[in-house]
Amino acid sequence: MCSSYSEAREREKEEQAEKELKSRHTDSSASASSATGVGSTLKPRDTASSESEDSSDEELIGPSMQSQTSVQGPVGGDDDDDEEFIGPPLPPGFKDSDDDDTEEEDNVSALGLDPSGARLITGGYDYDVKFWDFAGMDASLQAFRSLQPCECHQIKSLQYSSTGDVILVVSGNSQAKVLDRDGFPVMECIKGDQYIVDMTNTKGHTAMLNSGCWHPKIKEEFLTCSNDGTVRTWDVNNEKKHKSVFKPRSVQGKRVIPTTCTYSRDGKLIAAGCQDGSIQIWDRNMSVHTKFHCRQAHAPGTDTSCLAFSYDGTALASRGGDDTLKMWDIRQFKKPLHSAERLSSFFPMTDCCFSPDDKILVTGTSVKKGGGSGKLFFFDRETFQKLYEIEVTDASVVRCLWHPKLNQIMVGTGNGLAKVYYDPVKSQRGAKLCVVKTKRKERQAETLTQDYIITPHALPMFREPRQRSTRKQLEKDRLDPMKSHKPEPPVAGPGRGGRVGTHGGTLSSYIVKNIALDKTDDSNPREAILRHAKEAEENPYWVAPAYAKTQPKTVFAEVEPEDDETDKPEWKKRKI
Repeated sequence: MCSSYSEAREREKEEQAEKELKSRHTDSSASASSATGVGSTLKPRDTASSESEDSSDEELIGPSMQSQTSVQGPVGGDDDDDEEFIGPPLPPGFKDSDDDDTEEEDNVSALGLDPSGARLITGGYDYDVKFWDFAGMDASLQAFRSLQPCECHQIKSLQYSSTGDVILVVSGNSQAKVLDRDGFPVMECIKGDQYIVDMTNTKGHTAMLNSGCWHPKIKEEFLTCSNDGTVRTWDVNNEKKHKSVFKPRSVQGKRVIPTTCTYSRDGKLIAAGCQDGSIQIWDRNMSVHTKFHCRQAHAPGTDTSCLAFSYDGTALASRGGDDTLKMWDIRQFKKPLHSAERLSSFFPMTDCCFSPDDKILVTGTSVKKGGGSGKLFFFDRETFQKLYEIEVTDASVVRCLWHPKLNQIMVGTGNGLAKVYYDPVKSQRGAKLCVVKTKRKERQAETLTQDYIITPHALPMFREPRQRSTRKQLEKDRLDPMKSHKPEPPVAGPGRGGRVGTHGGTLSSYIVKNIALDKTDDSNPREAILRHAKEAEENPYWVAPAYAKTQPKTVFAEVEPEDDETDKPEWKKRKI
């Protein structure tokens, strides 16, 4: 009786659920076609709290079936009906990943050249920082060192100091690092306390870094900006706390995020481009109020990717995320002098820079994957007319750097290439040093070297001898037949070391050659000795001088030869 009652109860629940689903489907079909947000598709569960327990169990939880398909596009579109949409509806303003393929894993996102132009450093989204030496490279253009100073954080900015002895590394974490010329760490900025509201009272950044640069005159000072809404200056000799803090503010006085920062050429001004489209400039010694600012420099909500001061210090170039390049006069900072539009930029670090003679302004453009070639655009500073246009590669042009000493342009692209453009006549050194060198052939001896394992805590009997010189070790290993795999020479004469000689491989052949066929000497030994008697008597050089002092007096007289000894008697022939 109890089981039949429960079965009937379940049937009634199923029938009532089907009726409600049909009625809800017909009622929401008209309104669901205009639903674009998440709020219009979700029904709160709290509305069923006053109903009975049976109706609360039958309540549908989550977005309705019709509303999930309606957010794909307008109703009646034949192209979108074939695709199934799984999951919650997309938020408004979301871009599909198929339409915007700009984030590439091997993007070169940072470039740096030392003041002399001898070394180039590159960094990218693969967390690697590579060192290139123009004087030591050949035509194969291989980096001599690669390291990951910030572990799993993307490299955003690299720059040599004014003296070229240290490198500033800005990555996706909140702590900037300083390396020496060979990549060894010198200092690391301290991390701030993220629970303190006033960013002035924290000792360092609390959010991801966006950019950084060195002071052009003071070699120990550098600048960083972060998503915590501050721009901070640092001293290399003091890593425990920043030197000063600059806080950009919006029109309402709220905190805004600086996306790029830089010093002026004389180091007296600090400029920052912010996410609200403003450019704010402070006096380096006055961190409270801005000295110059422009609120509508670029479109609000876009990342200003680069600010660059001219060499004369009067003009400022800004590269905006709204696909524009603008030129500003600092003395009249209300509106730009010139503006160039439709210069696509998909990366938050797209560069712009001035030529060494201060007459040309350069920037790069971004392209979608398979959407053409990234280009370098050259604009005249006075008239802002396009002078040149260079197709770099079939990917975005992210970084560009025009070195004043070398007169060469370094370009970092979205597909992992670092290109160098130079003039055969006007450019000096740099890439011209390694282009003329032929590719060095790999020596066979280099392949025989083994890695040296350092075991400082091992006993002396188990410790490997330290290699003083690579060349000496190569020569030593070459003489060792085991390390160099030198083939064993053929055996000469009888066999040795378990190897049989060249006469044969059997024991009988060895016996025949060395024993059975051995010819004995049958000559008379007395005749062999007396053969040299006459020569020793005429030229007593070897034996007689050695016994000159110790030779005893002769007892027997020597026989004097006579012409006719046969006629004389026997006792006359000898003298006693």
